[in-house]
Amino acid sequence: MRDLSIIIVSLNIKDLLKECLESVYEKEKRANIEIFVVDNASDDGTPEMVEKEFPQVKIIRNRKNIGFGPANNMGMRRANGRYVLLLNPDTKIITKNIFSEMVAWMDKHPKVGISSCALLNPDLTYQGSGGYSPTIFRVLAWMTFLDDIPVLDRVIKPYHPLHTWSPFYKGEEYFARPHEQDWVTGAFFMMRRKAMEDVGFFDEDYFTYVEEVDYSYRTKKKGWKIWYLPRWRIVHYGQVTTGSERAMINEFEGLKLFYRKHKPGWQTPILRFFLKLGAAARIVIFGILKGPNVAKTYVKAFKVA
Repeated sequence: MRDLSIIIVSLNIKDLLKECLESVYEKEKRANIEIFVVDNASDDGTPEMVEKEFPQVKIIRNRKNIGFGPANNMGMRRANGRYVLLLNPDTKIITKNIFSEMVAWMDKHPKVGISSCALLNPDLTYQGSGGYSPTIFRVLAWMTFLDDIPVLDRVIKPYHPLHTWSPFYKGEEYFARPHEQDWVTGAFFMMRRKAMEDVGFFDEDYFTYVEEVDYSYRTKKKGWKIWYLPRWRIVHYGQVTTGSERAMINEFEGLKLFYRKHKPGWQTPILRFFLKLGAAARIVIFGILKGPNVAKTYVKAFKVA
């Protein structure tokens, strides 16, 4: 059995995927790994590039874009590793032997079902990487900027920590230290096989965004822990395939679905009210600070909330 199976879902991202795969093979010399690229009907020559330049990689071609979760499920069903890593194609490995070292850490911590490393921006500052469960109160705090206020944020334990644009920006205290979280981002999502067998596959009702929140929620319900480990680092370019506007809309849609699946029915209308409240506030605030094009993004988010 392999130590690690790596699954990368691609969609018209040939150049960044090539850089990602090159960095994997350049930085990792120890781990016994296999790599699957699940291509969601790219028309930029991505599958051909993989077959030509990385013949050791197993390519799975889809005839249409089936979404992030369903595509990862295809790779998960074929994976043979003791651990399975979901890795975004818009990432670059910068820590030497990251996979073998994280596998060794997971071996020493058998109660951890999922782990993730630090995600860095191209300038090597920290990105947010997951957070805490999106309870009604945490969604309200997120939408009203309460979770940005120093001291209060530690009480709230935000759904989305590390808002670099916030006037209350608290530095990088969340993501510079290792800690347990409720969920981690799907850009680097390492699962123990036993935990994966306990939880199953991604819920295919999600197209993209919030599916990793759902999966992490189900993992914790099975008694597994989730850890964020910044000793190991990658660069994550972020929102290359969806864009910031689509990302916000997809997250709102995903949160509504998450609540319908996992929360009492009376909470969904409250969630939608808070999402609309937050979108309306951002239309005004960001419209003033960043201009009408940014405001238009939140107008669209308000409509889907």
